[in-house]
Amino acid sequence: MSAHPTIAYKVLTAGQRAELETGTFAGAPIDLADGYIHMSTADQVTETVNKHFAGQDDLHVAAIDLTRFTDTLKWEESRGGALFPHLYAPLPLSAVVAMEPLRRLADGSVALPPTR
Repeated sequence: MSAHPTIAYKVLTAGQRAELETGTFAGAPIDLADGYIHMSTADQVTETVNKHFAGQDDLHVAAIDLTRFTDTLKWEESRGGALFPHLYAPLPLSAVVAMEPLRRLADGSVALPPTR
């Protein structure tokens, strides 16, 4: 996994964040339909928000430590052939290293939660 980032991001609605804060997140409706939890790399998260969350308020961004997963994490082609991290298991709160409300930078990109 060394060729891939060790942190990925999951965009959550307020209700989904509340579910995650109980200890685990089973997934958004699209995750449940597809059979895995969709995540994005730092370079992909702004496009993900623009494409799948346009016009939505009260969104949150969770930074996920991908080193916590072994055989349940797969890097698979999606938009434009880019590789995206997909988690084939519920997302445990213990894998979240930072989480904050979604906000935009001056250039329109999504501000990522700071990680240590």
